[in-house]
Amino acid sequence: MKAEASGHGKTYQAARDQNFIEMNFHLPPLPPPARQIVEGDIPQQPRAFQERGDLLERLHRRVVQRGGAVVDAVTGTPGVGKSLLAASYAWACQRAQWPVIAWISAETEEQVVTGLAGLARRLELWSADDDAHTAAVKARDWLAAADEPALLVFDNAADVRQVKRWCPATGTTRILITTRNRAFHALYEAVDVGVFTPGQATAFLHQRTGSTGSGAEEVAAELGLLPLAVGQAGAYIHRRRLTYPAYLTLLRGYRLDRYLPNTAEGYPHGTAAAILLSVDQAEQTIPGARDMLELLAVLAEAGVPRAVLYGTPDPHLDPADTEDVDQVLADLVDTSLISFSEDGTTVLMHRLTSRVLRERAHHTTTTTTTTTTTSNNNDSETSGTASDGKSGQSGESRLARALANAIALLHRFNTDIPDDAATWSARSAVEALVEQTTALYSLATAFGDPFEHLLVLRAWCGMYLKNLADLARATPLLQQTLADQVRVLGGDHPDTLASRKNLAGTYYAAGDLGRAVALFEQTLAGRVRVLGGDHPDTLASRNNLASAYESAGDLAQAIALYEQTLADFERVLGGDHSNTLTSRNNLASAYYAAGDLGRAIPLFEQTLADQVRLLGGDHPDTLASRNNLASAYESAGDLAQAIALHEQTLADRVRVLGSDHPSTLNSRNNLAHTYQSAGDLGQAIPLHEQTLADQERVLGSDHPNTLISRNNLAYAFREAGDLGRAIPLYEQTLADQERVLGGDHPDTLLSRNNLAGTYYAAGDSGRAIPLYEQTLADCERILGTTHPTTKTVRSNLSAARRTGQPASTGTAAGQRTQGYGNLDRNAPCACGSGKKYKRCHGAPPTK
Repeated sequence: MKAEASGHGKTYQAARDQNFIEMNFHLPPLPPPARQIVEGDIPQQPRAFQERGDLLERLHRRVVQRGGAVVDAVTGTPGVGKSLLAASYAWACQRAQWPVIAWISAETEEQVVTGLAGLARRLELWSADDDAHTAAVKARDWLAAADEPALLVFDNAADVRQVKRWCPATGTTRILITTRNRAFHALYEAVDVGVFTPGQATAFLHQRTGSTGSGAEEVAAELGLLPLAVGQAGAYIHRRRLTYPAYLTLLRGYRLDRYLPNTAEGYPHGTAAAILLSVDQAEQTIPGARDMLELLAVLAEAGVPRAVLYGTPDPHLDPADTEDVDQVLADLVDTSLISFSEDGTTVLMHRLTSRVLRERAHHTTTTTTTTTTTSNNNDSETSGTASDGKSGQSGESRLARALANAIALLHRFNTDIPDDAATWSARSAVEALVEQTTALYSLATAFGDPFEHLLVLRAWCGMYLKNLADLARATPLLQQTLADQVRVLGGDHPDTLASRKNLAGTYYAAGDLGRAVALFEQTLAGRVRVLGGDHPDTLASRNNLASAYESAGDLAQAIALYEQTLADFERVLGGDHSNTLTSRNNLASAYYAAGDLGRAIPLFEQTLADQVRLLGGDHPDTLASRNNLASAYESAGDLAQAIALHEQTLADRVRVLGSDHPSTLNSRNNLAHTYQSAGDLGQAIPLHEQTLADQERVLGSDHPNTLISRNNLAYAFREAGDLGRAIPLYEQTLADQERVLGGDHPDTLLSRNNLAGTYYAAGDSGRAIPLYEQTLADCERILGTTHPTTKTVRSNLSAARRTGQPASTGTAAGQRTQGYGNLDRNAPCACGSGKKYKRCHGAPPTK
């Protein structure tokens, strides 16, 4: 996904000179909208652009004749200008003040989903907790319901069924699909784009080169009138100040077989020769051109954000730090080998150009001796087929080198992406990393096993997607990464062990505790065997397994493992190490969960005192420990201390983190819960209402923390005896949790218990008892018969069956419901124990 246009303090504009042609095609203008949203990497107008006026008028007539949602498939062979025709229509829509213009790369369904999700963000439809698929559905549905003009372009679409799934079926959205796949004709009106006419090709060459001398017609004919090839010729002639006959001689004499021994398939000799003539000239005259061109050829064909090429998502770079990259890109644009998106933030290379460059790189090896050299590159090269796609007879293939350079670049870019809870602030950078890493993975696997460092990048992508709650993409990505690492590196390699831990953590976040526990156990056994029992990663794995046992309700096993882990951390790392402090917090949390406040509170107090001493009172970990201690005081009945500590924590988090930070919202929730425990519903309910409204605004209505806040507000209403408001809120929360988290998630089971209890309190045993029975069966199946939640539900069901009568107060005798508000629940591990995922589940892959 593209970076913001304001990135790096620059606004990129295409230079306007005599080579830019005034457009003749116009759409009827609309009144200026309140704001115009232009999303996606729409290409800039190229120099000497030849407007296909007849095709554009045909596209417009279809809208006039049919109205409503009109879909056209713009088809043609590679290089004829399908995307530029769609871009011409998009430019016209912008000039006509259409409110929404969206350009979506559509080679894969993941690109479609990512692009539509980006549109959802621009339309302010994307909640922070939405995964990309959910956000994409929102954007599609918005377009289907739109009652004002909008343009949606699916560029370079490949699969008919995938695109059809995402096409708005109703509304007023104009849809263009550019594709080489003529199967789209079976569903949509076809607009076939052909090569230039001789007149168009000649006019282009005259305008692009500034020369009206003889021979332009012969050059165009030699290139088959293909717009891409004619464009390369025009740029080359202009830069070299050649005559048309001189260029024709070079073209016909070019030894294409030096680099592309199999050019008969896919494109004509003239096209490849025209591209490589331009490439050779660029490499001889532009410092850094060869590495940049080969880098762009292996990265995502949909485009590469400048931020990726800079090696950092930081939007505040000094222009001096990007000058070299910007200069080589500007020089390459002048060769027509690359172009920019309209806003200048994304670099585009035609797919045919990138294919020619990849094939040349695959059949060229680097060597210490030279047959062909360039004036500005340190490496020399020889032609010849690399036997394995990674190294050739004389040295490494240039394709392998380009892949290695791209992987190294993405590792630099990855370094500045925050992990854990802060990942949500860098969603665009994550999407860019995922898209570029996916492109490298597809290319690398086509030539054999993927590179070791590429698999580390894939692991990071999975971790970030998990942090963004996009488990639908994170889980299969991490599963495939683990399988690849087992095959390529072996089951005991440190990276493989880390990936096994990451996948276990993703299962854990999804509430799939059965698979999480099994994988954590396997990871711990592997680390003990490979690293030894005292290695920090082994201790982290032991902590992870204890956390999973705790969440699964096996508190005895969890506490024993936590105690062993803390003792080992203190012995190996010392009592003041941050991992030791976290381990102490986790053990206190387990005591707390077991109801052993006599051991939990002193341990929380010790941890907080040590963190204040070592980290300072304002450190996020210190604030989390203060929150946890306050919750423990609340459970012990010391409400005065609990309220004072929660109030202090909330004030500090507002000051340090800001009022909208997830941890601040969590503190507000916890303070409201404590007011409620003290019987002060007059303060509790307004604070719960404020917290819920803020979480819906900041995190989105489906975020797990938002669902918890909704549960807590319902619980407060129930405590106040307002069952008329409590029941609908509980019902909404349960429905949302079943949809978002799944019916087997522990939070969903608790919500089902809470709703059953509220039905019972309202005297509706007919609905309460069957819901309790269903919940108990699910708890026994998922959590086991001894889990605390299972015991609570069993007790509630027994009381309901025994009395069969409504309770006189909000909470019936013998009935227990769950309000969340105890330990920090904003932790990414979603275990509700105040643990920090990075530490609780071990360090992520090394950046």
